[in-house]
Amino acid sequence: MYLLSLTFLVALFLSLYGVPIARQAALKYGIVDAPDGRLKHQQEPVPYFGGLAIYLAFLMSLAFTFEFRQDVLGIILGATIVVMLGLIDDFGVLSPTTKLIGQLLAVFVLIKSGIQIQIAALPEWLDLALTVLWMVGLINAFNLLDIMDGLSAGIGAISATCLLLAALLQGDQIIAFMLAALIGSLVGFLKYNWQPARIYMGDTGAMFIGLLLGAMAMIGQFPSTHPLSLLTPVFILGIPIFDTLFVMYIRYQRGLPIFLGSPDHIAIRLRHWGMSTRAIVLVSYVATALVGSIGLMLMMVSHEIAWGLCLGTVALLLTLTLTLKRIEVKKPKPQEVETSLEERRRAA
Repeated sequence: MYLLSLTFLVALFLSLYGVPIARQAALKYGIVDAPDGRLKHQQEPVPYFGGLAIYLAFLMSLAFTFEFRQDVLGIILGATIVVMLGLIDDFGVLSPTTKLIGQLLAVFVLIKSGIQIQIAALPEWLDLALTVLWMVGLINAFNLLDIMDGLSAGIGAISATCLLLAALLQGDQIIAFMLAALIGSLVGFLKYNWQPARIYMGDTGAMFIGLLLGAMAMIGQFPSTHPLSLLTPVFILGIPIFDTLFVMYIRYQRGLPIFLGSPDHIAIRLRHWGMSTRAIVLVSYVATALVGSIGLMLMMVSHEIAWGLCLGTVALLLTLTLTLKRIEVKKPKPQEVETSLEERRRAA
């Protein structure tokens, strides 16, 4: 536990130290997220490079406290690919197809390193297909989730904490160290990403978080007396998955391309419902912790109780889907935009 705590603290310190430097670099070279009047309603450009600071804090903290093995090196190489991909994409020069090819390359590196879904009852080709779907889905889920100050990073930290608890229960020190490093990096970044955000993680950080959590969920072991414990990582990462599926469902119903950006996310609908950004983020944190706790419980309860938890969660999410679908999404009022601008100026 001493080295685990040290890994977290080193990552936290490096993140707290590195994020302001990354912010200054982004401002110096004009690498900022500018409002577009459609999905991005901040009134002043916000610098990127937060994701690069998260990546470096994670990597350097492991270098101080950790010994590498093949699957760990595979994760780091795959993560480096998506980080470089995200950096290029933050300049706005990548097409969706090119970005997808880069993501598939990162997933290929993971598979080559022996990191993939392995379900004994399924043929190998289906395991591989599920691995690709799981990884590409999560990489993009956290990217899609990065639409509100503190949202994606906070949900990533809570999900990583749930995976850390599962790793500790199984005595998996390798995964525990990596998750501790990730949590420390994200918590340090959140100090500067909390509303009003002074820096964004960009595609670099969002895809990095998605790849790390997806890969470590596949490496992790979730044994139990019943097969439903296999759903533990799905529950732990359930909120990003649910948000992505919800957006795809709404876009499909509206006849829009499912990968086209649109204000259909749960967080945006809650904001149009009248909730403040901080309230939405905090509710999302609680929901992530709650669903993640249910995932952990699947490893410990009987088969009957596990079925009850799964069916109850699905019923709740379906009800939530129908409720959120009724919320009308509209553009912010001029006075709301002016208030947001004034809040940012006061915070600065």
